[in-house]
This record gives sequence, C-alpha cells and structure tokens, in this order.
Amino acid sequence: MSSAMQEPRRHRITVEHYYRMAEAGLFQPDERVELIDGEIIDMPAMGVLHASALARLDDILTATVAGRAMVRSQLPLRLSEESEPQPDLALVKRRGDYYAERHPTAADVLLVIELADSTLRYDLEVKVPLYARHGVAETWIVDLANARLHSYRKPEDGRYAAAASTKLGMVELVSMPGVSVDLAPLLSAALPRNR
Repeated sequence: MSSAMQEPRRHRITVEHYYRMAEAGLFQPDERVELIDGEIIDMPAMGVLHASALARLDDILTATVAGRAMVRSQLPLRLSEESEPQPDLALVKRRGDYYAERHPTAADVLLVIELADSTLRYDLEVKVPLYARHGVAETWIVDLANARLHSYRKPEDGRYAAAASTKLGMVELVSMPGVSVDLAPLLSAALPRNR
C-alpha cells in the first residue's frame, strides 16, 4: 500500500441532482444559488445599486433588441450537465415557446452580462472562463464600482481571444452588427458607490 497522501475526492453533482435537491426542499424558497462545475454556489444578496443597474440594463436591452432577441434576467442557462449559472442578463435567440421545453444553451446565447459590485473578482476569474469554455459568443462584466465594462469576445480553445476594458458608454453587439447598446445610464448606478 502506498504511503503517499491522497487528496479527498470531491463529489460533483449534475444538473439533474441539483433539481432533485431543489424539489426535495433542500434550498429555501428565496435562496439564491447556481450550479457551477458541479458545485452549488451561493449567490450574494443583491444590493440596491446592483438591483437598480439590473433593472435599467434590462430596460435598455429590451428596447434596443425588441423583436430581434429575447432578454432573460437572472434565469438559468444550461451550459453542461454540471453547470447551470443564472447570469444577471442573457440576450438569447428568439423562440416562439419562450424556452418552455428547455433552458437556453450556449448555442442560443448572443450575450451574457454579469453586473459586478461585490463580485468582480469571482466574475472575472470564474464566470468569464466558464462562459468561454462553453463557447458563449460574448460576455460582458459591468464593473459598477469603477464604472467600466470588461468585454470578452471570440471564444477559441476554451478562452476568449478578444478582451477589452472601457468606460461605460456605447457598445456594439457582436451578434447584431450595427446595433449598439448605451451603457452610460448605468453611470448613475455606479456613481453613488464612487462618491
């Protein structure tokens, strides 16, 4: 028998197990959790600034892409059998059934947006690589504390080939050439934090 120390094995759960746990009442009705790489992750409570920015951006996106795409706010995105995050916003392809038979997958997603006030490091180090590995075409991290947009495009070999960091302002949607989103109204959500 080897005397080498063995690392304990982690037990990763699948989306199916995750849903069974929810059905069995293992999560509180108002508990905010998501499944990332087989681990259940507690999502932080949503502060006032985050909620305000989310509502504003939802309105902006809905008006900008009306009739061309669907905006989903904090709803599941099925990336694999072990990952089902709930991004703050996802711009997805239109479907007549509004995804009644299944959650959108990476192939359905045009853009994922995470709003970061207290979660910037987690979003950049965990969420962005997760979305890249699964081929999400474009990911935005809106850094509310610093009024910046971190954008990631062109997923290749599990990473994003293009990344940029800019001030909040006009940004073109890669999935919809010629269509731009004005993020400047989010500055009012970001500014109180910077005072």
